[in-house]
Amino acid sequence: MIGKLRGHLDSITPEGVILDVAGVGYLVHVSGRTLGALPPVGETASLLIETHVREDHIHLYGFAEAGERDWFRLLETVQGVGVRHALAILSVLTPGDLTQAVAAQDKRALARASGVGPKLAGRIVAELKDKVGDMALGQAVAEGASAAPAGAAAQAGADGSGTAAVSEDAVSALVNLGYGRSEAFSAVAAAARRLGDGAEVSALIKEGLKELAQ
Repeated sequence: MIGKLRGHLDSITPEGVILDVAGVGYLVHVSGRTLGALPPVGETASLLIETHVREDHIHLYGFAEAGERDWFRLLETVQGVGVRHALAILSVLTPGDLTQAVAAQDKRALARASGVGPKLAGRIVAELKDKVGDMALGQAVAEGASAAPAGAAAQAGADGSGTAAVSEDAVSALVNLGYGRSEAFSAVAAAARRLGDGAEVSALIKEGLKELAQ
């Protein structure tokens, strides 16, 4: 099983890139984002590899960073999502943007990818929400808790579910005001970092609006 390749970027084809490793040319399928991160043809490139072995073929998929490779694997667990869909999504969304879009249930963000319609985008956010949890927002709360005294941090952990519910109410309020779910989610996450655990919905909305106005 191939996990990583490093060699000279030989050429770019409609199917992917040819990576010359010690005289052997490997055809590697990549996302548009990874393609843009590669050096010019002829220079040395390194790619993390996901190997797909089937009865009739062996395909290599390359990624410039581990986060993109991990999301490729996760996207493939969704019914109806093939490698082309996964690469298309990763071509328009960074791993961080994708985490936020799924956590915020932002179907429109995923539907920007070629070949991903509203129905498939809805299935992706529905099936992956529990797997990523409140990753983006949870990280913001954790950062706020880590800056608090030990007792407050412990209380934050105990009240985590309540914090998530309050934050979701704030996100919903901003969406009702006309903001997109992803930008509302990001604004509330930033507000949660500033205000810390225990902030009320009204305070999160107010700080979220300030964030969106910047």
